[in-house]
Amino acid sequence: MSIPLLGYAPSSQNQRVAGYVQAGDDQPKVYSTENLLSVSDMDNLIEAAYRQMFFHAFASDRERFLESQLRSGQITVRDFIRGLVLSDTFKRSFYNLNSNYRFVEQCVQRVLGRDVYSEREKIAWSIVVATKGIKGFVDELLDSDEYLDNFGYDTVPYQRRRSLPGRAEGERPFNIQSPRYDDYYRAKLGFPQIVWQNEIRRFTPQEKKAKAGDPSLFMNMALGVNAQGNPPQRISPFNIDIAKSVPYRRTTSNKV
Repeated sequence: MSIPLLGYAPSSQNQRVAGYVQAGDDQPKVYSTENLLSVSDMDNLIEAAYRQMFFHAFASDRERFLESQLRSGQITVRDFIRGLVLSDTFKRSFYNLNSNYRFVEQCVQRVLGRDVYSEREKIAWSIVVATKGIKGFVDELLDSDEYLDNFGYDTVPYQRRRSLPGRAEGERPFNIQSPRYDDYYRAKLGFPQIVWQNEIRRFTPQEKKAKAGDPSLFMNMALGVNAQGNPPQRISPFNIDIAKSVPYRRTTSNKV
């Protein structure tokens, strides 16, 4: 007997509030099979699905069989998303390297397009993962009213209400605010490795950069000049003939 989903109260997050702003460049682009006009539109839809689930898919990560089924109309976008979440790449990258709580957070962000409401929701979905496995958990996410009401069968999930007019930053992308690896595995793998620290330190603001004619611009050239001076002469005092070395002026009175 399976355990029913634990009840949790949805918090008032921005994706639950209806938007009254006009569509613009900062709004998420919706990819759906309902408005495909060319083959390139299907390619863009598939790429959007990979970005949403994997953030970036290499050639070895792509599911060619699922892509072929989607192009031929044998499966819907919802089935394609289900296949990506249950793929070996997703399991290897998210499930194997995270706890159940972290895995639930990653799936909710990518499949439902929002952050988890609370720790209680993480616990509720983690119980589903423990009792029904990954397949049962993904099926419940895709069969939920929240997914069907927002994305249906033909729309690729996206981060809902990512940009807010009242906030300059809006909501950060899921891959930035929620990295793929958990804290334990990041420490185990030696993350984070700040390889750009030296570049940041060498950055000079525009107002502090040297202008044309500034002496600092010629500093490297001056340091590169190999200036060699005249070394002092080393003469022993025993080899000096003072009578011949000291100049004197001959006068007429000195003549004999």
